Amino acid sequence: MNFIDTHAHLYDKKFKPDWNELVDRLNDTGIERVYLPNIDHASIEPMFEIEAKDKERFIPMMGLHPCSVKKDFEKELYIVEEWLNKRKFSAVGEIGLDLYWDKSFFEQQKEAFEIQINWAKKFNIPIAIHTRESTDEALDILENLKDDNLKGVFHCFGGTLEQAERIQKLDFLMGIGGVVTYKNGGLDKVLPSVDLKYLILETDAPYLSPVPHRGKRNESSYIPIIAKQIAEIKGLTIKEVAEKTTQNAKKLFGN
Repeated sequence: MNFIDTHAHLYDKKFKPDWNELVDRLNDTGIERVYLPNIDHASIEPMFEIEAKDKERFIPMMGLHPCSVKKDFEKELYIVEEWLNKRKFSAVGEIGLDLYWDKSFFEQQKEAFEIQINWAKKFNIPIAIHTRESTDEALDILENLKDDNLKGVFHCFGGTLEQAERIQKLDFLMGIGGVVTYKNGGLDKVLPSVDLKYLILETDAPYLSPVPHRGKRNESSYIPIIAKQIAEIKGLTIKEVAEKTTQNAKKLFGN
């Protein structure tokens, strides 16, 4: 079975000490592709270094994370736009809204989100959306800006059934990660009502490790744990989940 990790920060310095072993584990677990979301100007070079190790497997996005939207966010956006004009990327990401860490730049976050959504339309590539404690606010913006050129994924989805229904109406996908394995994660009540065609797998490595690795560094080789949990919740085989989520990811990001 082959899997795709649609969202992992493998350029994080936490992976440097055992990089070769990590790649071995990717091979052992059938992780054929990993999509790398950008954060801000500081993550671009490390991300490209990982891409250079294996361009078929490690595929970068370009965007400005909402937690990096500060007073000088226009400068950061200029760098993102420059790169989007310079070369091909799989998506504009990770972009979105965050009301968990710092609410003081929320208006700027919304502005940066809308600007980057329009770039995704212009370049005809999807968006990878971060919505920590801000899913409804992000949905309001997307419902207003949605057209046939806009597609994407709600990364690290952990929302309600109502939110999942709004996402499906937009024909967007939900990225399911380690939270699905958490006892009080809530996804066991939502996913039975979500068609598998709207789901893709992700780790958000090095964060949000699935059980039994919770609290430790996450990595892309844990994707089968997430797939197994989704299969159990939805009454499917892990093979069905692997095949369909891989197909969904390739359709979203392009083969």
